Amino acid sequence: MAERNNPTHQQQQQRPSRANRTVVPSSTFLQKIQSHAPNTTHFLGFLLLFFVSATTLLILTGLTLTATVFGLVFFMPVIVFSSPVWFPICTLLFLTAVGFMSACGFGVAVAAGSTWMYRYFRGMHPPGSDRVDSARTRIYDTASHVKDYAMEYGGYLQSKVKDAAPGA
Repeated sequence: MAERNNPTHQQQQQRPSRANRTVVPSSTFLQKIQSHAPNTTHFLGFLLLFFVSATTLLILTGLTLTATVFGLVFFMPVIVFSSPVWFPICTLLFLTAVGFMSACGFGVAVAAGSTWMYRYFRGMHPPGSDRVDSARTRIYDTASHVKDYAMEYGGYLQSKVKDAAPGA
């Protein structure tokens, strides 16, 4: 009788057992999301940080644009009067840079191809070697089929070759 009046005993009787409880995945997922959601203070702090950062970047953008315009206005006469010197120099520097970058790119491509071929011929099976092997077997099979066909109909082909030979 004393057990019935005990509050812990009543709570144990009211709770469903683990075996009878069904867990709804969406409710636990929503509970996890809500537990990680920021509260109002965090959200307002984030908004304040966002607006301060955006304002700072906007001011810096305006200063950069203003400095660029003033720089162009100030240096435009110097640029115009010295352009006959700058144009050939810039063209030469551009072509030199393009040539250097092209040579470096071709060098990297040759090094990569050489490394791949080395690994392929050493039997290390680099990526794509299965495609090369299948192409090689297809070429070999096609060549053997053509050879068999030529052997079967060889008289016909040899007579055509003799007819086409000059002075025959």
